[in-house]
Amino acid sequence: MPVNPEIQGRQYPPTPPYLVGREKVREFARAVQAEHPLHHDVDAARAAGHADVIAPPTFPIVIQQLTWNQLLDDPAAGIVLERIVHGDQRFTATRAIVAGDELTGQLTVTRVRSLGGNDMVTCETRVTDAAGEHVVTATSSLVVAGEPA
Repeated sequence: MPVNPEIQGRQYPPTPPYLVGREKVREFARAVQAEHPLHHDVDAARAAGHADVIAPPTFPIVIQQLTWNQLLDDPAAGIVLERIVHGDQRFTATRAIVAGDELTGQLTVTRVRSLGGNDMVTCETRVTDAAGEHVVTATSSLVVAGEPA
């Protein structure tokens, strides 16, 4: 079943708020080998003007994954998880994510196209804080393999 091209332009509801924990930031930083003290040491982060440790620049993928779940659980989308390859990822940040932030993501499918027997789905997840202020936009392309012949 190919991806439903009518999902282009679809916007999913905002996710429930995600409270960014200090230890989650540290765990993520270790996982991506981000060794800068701002990701691990509260005193260093505060000395640099932050309220707490700051997340590595790729941390928004945690929030984006929550929005992808909405897309993947949507039967009208026609996307089969087992056929997905992550094709591209970009982040455009307004500010750093800090432990203690309460973040919400909202996904919009910005493009659906077919290419070489596969479908490409481009999504943008706008991440906002508890005050509704923009923090980061995560843009990704998912390649959905076509049915085997």
